[in-house]
Amino acid sequence: MSIWTLTALALFLVLFAAWLLIRLFLRGPDLSAYDRPLESRVGSRSAASPEHQDVVRRVQAVAAEIATAPRKQRLAVIRQVMGRGFFDPPLLAGDSGYRIQEVDAGGVPGEWVLSPTTDPQRRLLYLHGGSFASGSPRGYRVITTQLARVTGAAVLALDYRLMPEHTRRELIADCQTGYRWILEHGPDGPAPVRELFLAGDSAGGNLVLMLLAWARDQGLRTATGAIVLSPGVDMTLSSPTLKHNRATDPMMGPNLGVWLQLPRSLVLLAGWMMHRMTPHHPLVSPVFGDLSGLPPILVQASEAEMMLGDARRYANKARAAGSPVDLETWPDLVHVWHLFEPILPEAREAFERIGQFVDRCAFANRPAP
Repeated sequence: MSIWTLTALALFLVLFAAWLLIRLFLRGPDLSAYDRPLESRVGSRSAASPEHQDVVRRVQAVAAEIATAPRKQRLAVIRQVMGRGFFDPPLLAGDSGYRIQEVDAGGVPGEWVLSPTTDPQRRLLYLHGGSFASGSPRGYRVITTQLARVTGAAVLALDYRLMPEHTRRELIADCQTGYRWILEHGPDGPAPVRELFLAGDSAGGNLVLMLLAWARDQGLRTATGAIVLSPGVDMTLSSPTLKHNRATDPMMGPNLGVWLQLPRSLVLLAGWMMHRMTPHHPLVSPVFGDLSGLPPILVQASEAEMMLGDARRYANKARAAGSPVDLETWPDLVHVWHLFEPILPEAREAFERIGQFVDRCAFANRPAP
């Protein structure tokens, strides 16, 4: 056998061993047992409302703006787009009574979003989306003003640190700090919370679900309830709808879909390097953790989006562990359609259901007379 043959064989064995190590060490347990549908479709529509076409056009226009930016400036443009949002929140105009109050939440910047009916002892910690690399409270005011309206809570939108300038552990630490802080601080100053809710969308939904398990394990006060919108809960990217719904998801399909065309081993390795934790670690992928002993959780997702499978797997596994989780779906909508509340009837419907969920949780949490 020649030296070249031996070298090629040795290289093959090294690459095979590396591939096997990545597959075994990074992919995590098989979650396919939790793929069965359990969600309840909301409303009477069998398809999206006509207004949704305007939503899709707006999403496509933003995608084109980002795509035309030079590659080195791409992240800055994404952050600029996410920072301005799709609409100016109408409830902040004129004499509506809604207020934005900047705050330092234990060293983490944020803003209180307060409605005319805010109860300062009912508080909601909101964590925005943006793939952990973009987003800000300003860009999500359409959502936070609506949450303030339908829940009557003082909404604290946290401006946590972002990747890649900061590590995933650092932004997780910011969210944990915000959780501890809101337990003892309201919009009027130090005061214990009576009812605590958490909410987040997409990446923010991931962070909310991470916080619920973390607070339980730390022995902190449990949230009264949590709301997650189109959450991504599995950084191993193993859900079948990530591929099946790529063509029907105009928000995430063009970018995440391309990423998923890479060999799975490379995707897992890149995730490990990006987050500096194994992709199935519960801090970055809450669905792989212990989901028992959690408070009531409302999950809302679109049947057309790539993250539907993540929402379904989390709800199924949490229910199997004895935690109360409701998964509500709407047909044919974009990822986090709640951002389009000013024009989209399904978004208004979703917020009303969130308000009903919060009222139920608050009623159940009241002490017996």
